[in-house]
Amino acid sequence: MTDAPVVGVLALQGDVREHLIALAAADAVARPVRRPAELAEVDGLVIPGGESTTISKLAVLFGVMEPLRARVRDGMPVYGTCAGMIMLADKILDPRSGQETIGGIDMIVRRNAFGRQNESFEAAVDVKGVEGDPVEGVFIRAPWVESVGAETEVLAEHDGHIVAVRQGDALATSFHPELTGDHRVHALFVDMVRARRTRESL
Repeated sequence: MTDAPVVGVLALQGDVREHLIALAAADAVARPVRRPAELAEVDGLVIPGGESTTISKLAVLFGVMEPLRARVRDGMPVYGTCAGMIMLADKILDPRSGQETIGGIDMIVRRNAFGRQNESFEAAVDVKGVEGDPVEGVFIRAPWVESVGAETEVLAEHDGHIVAVRQGDALATSFHPELTGDHRVHALFVDMVRARRTRESL
């Protein structure tokens, strides 16, 4: 484990503990991140679900928004689930007043596109880059991607809508793989972090 990548989880809101468990199961050293000094110590970062407007405001309040934008611009691997997908979008179709994003993926995202909390559901999703059976996707007030730019790769769709994308070392899913006990999407991200670290050491 000495060369295991250190992967943080933005611990401002959302299912932080579940992501930490999934990352550890994928052979990463997993740490909560709330402040710039903690962000500086990780090789990659997961932005969990929750409420994207709240995460945005707390990131500003904790002084981590600008350092996070800078690290994503510099190529730090980052993975956003549900609200985390919204945070990584370059544009939100229907933003709340004052809502900010980190950006990093050339996509337009629609908030709560699959419905409200009581319309949550699970569905099998074929995710490009994840071998074996489809991933069981848990969709909770989930966004979908309205459109992507030329550099953004679509990894999965559900019911005709884009639900997983990747641009470079940035990954995002509409659904919550951390809630299922299937750690393959996290393993895909940890592999991305490991590959980035290897390239930087050459």
